[in-house]
Amino acid sequence: MGDPQGFLKNTVREVPKRRPVDLRLMDWKEVYEDFSKDTLRTQASRCMDCGIPFCHNGCPLGNLIPEWNDLVFKDRWRDSIDRLHATNNFPEFTGRLCPAPCEAACVLGINQDPVTIKQVEVEIIDKAFEEGWVTPVYPTHLTGKTVAVVGSGPAGLAAAQQLTRAGHTVTVFERADRIGGLLRYGIPEFKMEKRHIDRRLAQMEAEGTVFRTGVDVGVDISADELREQFDAVVLSGGATAWRDLPIEGRELDGIYQAMEFLPHANRVQQGDFAAPPVSAEGKKVVIIGGGDTGADCLGTSHRQGAESVHQFEIMARPPEERATSTPWPTYPLMYRVASAHEEGGERVFSVNTERFVGEDGKVTALEACEVEFKAGKFEKVEGSEFTLEADLVLLAMGFVGPDKGGLLTDLGVDFNQRGNVERTNEWVTNVPGVFVAGDMGRGQSLIVWAIAEGRSCAAAVDTFLQGETALPSPIVPTQAPQR
Repeated sequence: MGDPQGFLKNTVREVPKRRPVDLRLMDWKEVYEDFSKDTLRTQASRCMDCGIPFCHNGCPLGNLIPEWNDLVFKDRWRDSIDRLHATNNFPEFTGRLCPAPCEAACVLGINQDPVTIKQVEVEIIDKAFEEGWVTPVYPTHLTGKTVAVVGSGPAGLAAAQQLTRAGHTVTVFERADRIGGLLRYGIPEFKMEKRHIDRRLAQMEAEGTVFRTGVDVGVDISADELREQFDAVVLSGGATAWRDLPIEGRELDGIYQAMEFLPHANRVQQGDFAAPPVSAEGKKVVIIGGGDTGADCLGTSHRQGAESVHQFEIMARPPEERATSTPWPTYPLMYRVASAHEEGGERVFSVNTERFVGEDGKVTALEACEVEFKAGKFEKVEGSEFTLEADLVLLAMGFVGPDKGGLLTDLGVDFNQRGNVERTNEWVTNVPGVFVAGDMGRGQSLIVWAIAEGRSCAAAVDTFLQGETALPSPIVPTQAPQR
């Protein structure tokens, strides 16, 4: 503990300020202003270096949070990135995108605001890149074994980097034209600029990982060919089957899934085209889904110049403070305001869409009603029906599992009752030599879980190929909580 009285002297939690709304809506850059290193040291000093650090329990990666808080306070930045990288391959991703269950579990959070763990994390890795401390980590020997990683999201990239460093020859297959999965085309630029992905990929390529884009495994290369050419296969394609809303009028033009909308905005920023094929410009937008993906659609719609935006959520509005149903150190149910919510639009809770209305084949409105949750189900509030104009509807209701056709069918992998790829405690499927990590096996979850699964799966693959492993395995296979 750098300062034994830090948490007593510095009782105020500080986080970076967001740029003014009218300014940040003029561009697609990340929304936060710079955070001074002096303020960061003060915030790091609030860490109590608890005898039982519950932040470890909140983090699936087992990040050594008290250690690198102490190192930052002591200005030992070079040592801090070593401790951070010891458990997390991509802190630049988690520091920006993870909802920070570690902070929810912070012991200081029992009666004060928790330590700003997430901000300390992202400042460490950004400084490390600026100083040139993030360099390739080469294997000490090559094993002659080959591994195919199918999918280049955080789980696949984590598995690939670990296995490359263990000495295996790893090829990552991605059906899109660029590496990154949802990090690349699902996360808006204002939440994470894609330069953060590119600089990490440069490190991985220098280490020896091979990336093959534009390859739809199961189509461009068959399941049999994949197994013949590689000694092991890691399935990390994510939970890409989106949840739909099969109600009257769903076939109307102007109704899109979030992942039919968000990637276009990112491609504009990548320079692929001048304007997105699906745009919110000048439109009355309704987003169905109140989670992070819905907020991503909200912020994107603002930047594209929507006339109005409503975001629907079927659940009731959460309480302002931690709900009694989610006591410390669990992740709290409470009302949260993302940067996109500050920028405009109206959030509507306890509402269900019943029907889409259209003219000439195009959506013009939707009919909805208020609902109450009773006896384990949502019930309509009689007399609460209303109609809302809409010429662009975005469905952001999450994902129901992996796409089951093509590769997974050809491989013959089993699925569990929730529709995810079945796996053992060794991360292997029913098909010998075929492993699974991330949302494809776990179900829709958080980026920190994806990286933890990728690291653990890599250890299992290394054991399969060599009989033993020195790679860490922070977690065992589990299912994401049912929603």
